[in-house]
Amino acid sequence: MDTLSILPEGCISEILSFTSALDASRSSIVSKEFKSAAENDDVWKKFLPPDYEEIISTSVSPVKYATKKDLYIRLCGSPLLINGGKMSFSLDKSNGKKCFMVGSRELLISWKGCWDFMSNPKSRFSEVAKLRSIGWIHIQGKIKTQMLSKNTTYAAYLVFWLDRMDGLKSSKTLVRFLNDRSKNNTSNEHFETGKIAKMRGDGWVEIEIGKLYNGYVDDGAGEVEAWLTEVNSPHAKSGLIVEGIEFRPL
Repeated sequence: MDTLSILPEGCISEILSFTSALDASRSSIVSKEFKSAAENDDVWKKFLPPDYEEIISTSVSPVKYATKKDLYIRLCGSPLLINGGKMSFSLDKSNGKKCFMVGSRELLISWKGCWDFMSNPKSRFSEVAKLRSIGWIHIQGKIKTQMLSKNTTYAAYLVFWLDRMDGLKSSKTLVRFLNDRSKNNTSNEHFETGKIAKMRGDGWVEIEIGKLYNGYVDDGAGEVEAWLTEVNSPHAKSGLIVEGIEFRPL
């Protein structure tokens, strides 16, 4: 007799809720009892962020789902446009942590008169920013620390398109906390990236701006600032298109 089959489904569900989404999915093949327990809404609610209802309530379009598992899978596979379509929200497939991208319209871009905002079929946002004239650039994005997953290491990336993969190799970058009161938060100092952009699965490319650790913030007063400045190789930046700055958990 399979000893697992004598466990109550509620007990199995409680056990699975302390694992991960991947483990819960894998457990479905153990037995029919585990398969039933692994579909339980209470299990998948534990894998969703505590504030998921608040976040999806700001979606630009209604979010429909049959089960919590359906919602989790959707957020892992398709970013949700929130905050008037100026930001996107998704879950990291590997760990279920929150991932945000700040769209180009929400970024602080110096010399905006040198940029055009236009639609792009590859973009999740209604508009992207395209550099019209050759010159130096400074692109800055901010996000509140309370939006990010707590006690989690993040990396910030500039998401863009440029014909030359090394066009931003000499960029200066910075990630830091603003109005920070937590001793647990750490960020990168100013440095030369020396990195070449990498292709993404969504048709864009990205370059890492820096890493940070989001410790516990009890009053939600903190902000994370990430920026990239490029004053060298003006011709290497020709045709630069910026989709946004993404804060992605590691």
